[in-house]
Amino acid sequence: MEGTEVNIDELREMYEKAFKEVAEGEIVKGKVIEVGREFVTVDVGCKSEGQVPLSEFFGPDGEVAVKAGDEVEVLLERRRDDEGEVILSKVKADRIRVWERIMEACQRGDGVIEGVVCERVKGGLMVDLGGVRGFLPGSQVDLRPVRNFEAYVGKRLKLKVLKVNRRRNNVVLSHRAYLEEERERRRQKTLSKLQEGAVVEGQVKNITDYGAFVDLGGVDGLLHITDISWGRVKHPTERLQVGQKVKVKVLKFNPETGKISLGMKQLEPDPWEKVPEKYPEGTRVRGKVVGIADYGIFVELEEGVEGLIHVSDMSWTRRIKHPSKYVNVGDIVEAVVLSMDPSRRRISLGMKQLEPNPWDTIEERYPVGTRIIGQVKTVTDFGIFIGIEEGIDGLVHVSEMSWSKRAKNPTELYKKGQEVEAVVLRIDRENERISLGIKQLKPDPWESVPEKYRVGQVVTGKVTTLTDFGAFVEVEEDLEALLHVSEMGPSGERVEKPSDVLQVGDEVTAMIIHVNPRERRMGLSMKALASRGQEVQEEIPPITLGDLLKQSQENPS
Repeated sequence: MEGTEVNIDELREMYEKAFKEVAEGEIVKGKVIEVGREFVTVDVGCKSEGQVPLSEFFGPDGEVAVKAGDEVEVLLERRRDDEGEVILSKVKADRIRVWERIMEACQRGDGVIEGVVCERVKGGLMVDLGGVRGFLPGSQVDLRPVRNFEAYVGKRLKLKVLKVNRRRNNVVLSHRAYLEEERERRRQKTLSKLQEGAVVEGQVKNITDYGAFVDLGGVDGLLHITDISWGRVKHPTERLQVGQKVKVKVLKFNPETGKISLGMKQLEPDPWEKVPEKYPEGTRVRGKVVGIADYGIFVELEEGVEGLIHVSDMSWTRRIKHPSKYVNVGDIVEAVVLSMDPSRRRISLGMKQLEPNPWDTIEERYPVGTRIIGQVKTVTDFGIFIGIEEGIDGLVHVSEMSWSKRAKNPTELYKKGQEVEAVVLRIDRENERISLGIKQLKPDPWESVPEKYRVGQVVTGKVTTLTDFGAFVEVEEDLEALLHVSEMGPSGERVEKPSDVLQVGDEVTAMIIHVNPRERRMGLSMKALASRGQEVQEEIPPITLGDLLKQSQENPS
């Protein structure tokens, strides 16, 4: 041909390909000539073209996955020389290729094939490997035991081939083996790059009460609850969820043990670094109550910065038994910064310091000698507390209730809620105490005792108290004298028990045998009184009958 250069080698190759004989049962490559309604015509280089059923080219979505001009692999099943046609099959060619990949993956040991889970069967799952079905045991589905196998149906998985028997069309697969290899590969890659101080991304794998385990890529690290946030975290689930992707900082890494400690809060500045300049002493602050203890409440000033209001700094006057009766978690409160220790991450706050201390002016408002009237707040063995004003009580000690009466228990005289008048005796501002007295409302009867009573004087009174050693007799209001047991009986008689002779409420006449106003003591004696009467009788001479007659004559009237 004039003007045209002919390459003899290309021409020879073209003719050899055109007339090459393909043996039956061999997989060949062909070119799609036409896609018809029932068949796909494929040129495989033989003397005539072959047809493949259109159904063999349907994709997973049910659509035809081939067009004219595409190159495909088909199996030449047999020739029909009489008609000049060849019988082709794409499905059988695909199946052969799949078996080749299966055998190769099984022999190599590290080969991986892909398949789609087609159904749930007893003991595991069936997987379509592309015309060949394999069995995936339940124990080989995942790294962890699987409860819902139905969720895997329709999923495409990467698999390792554990066992093959082509004669029986038996293939045993493992997705778990693939995952284990991938995990180890990622683990080695992660470990090679891991170092303390590095910032890495991971996925929350598991959550416990004390923290969360984060998968960094085949390697798990512990994110402790205290390293999740600078603020208070009661439980990790408040900030994290399983499957959540997080950025963390490697705090500690031990290559020998493989232990890794992680932190999230370390990615942000420590709020305590600016606390001294933001919250100097005396600063008035607002915060949320985030914790309540027996000894006080914790107030969050900002995330990661908390202060303690001790129970003693909650009120100037109220006696707070427990802070929970005063505030609740979540309340917004105001306070004053009292002190701080940044090194120990502590701030002391006070609520009562927002108002003046009423004890600073207590002496001006209630000078000694002031008479007050208030309700009995508490009755104890040693006295009673009387409310002077809101939150300020005064104590009337049992010794300040009466000049002479000795009450065994204040409950005998006073009840809670009773209105009582008293006198201010002492004020201890430093210890916030006020001492009151009731007996001081009346003059001290002992001041007039020297003028009114003397030894040898006979008095009459009522028994108020009986003791083992005698009886107390009320000579006048708030003035008692002791009648000792040895002074009770007639002269010469011994009294064993005061109750054998007297009872409370009995009226007694006795002689004063001892008076000591300084020691506030007075002693009585029934014996001395009886002895004096005997002496008077002995001083009067006996009267005879003659004396009586003489007196009658002298005084006839």
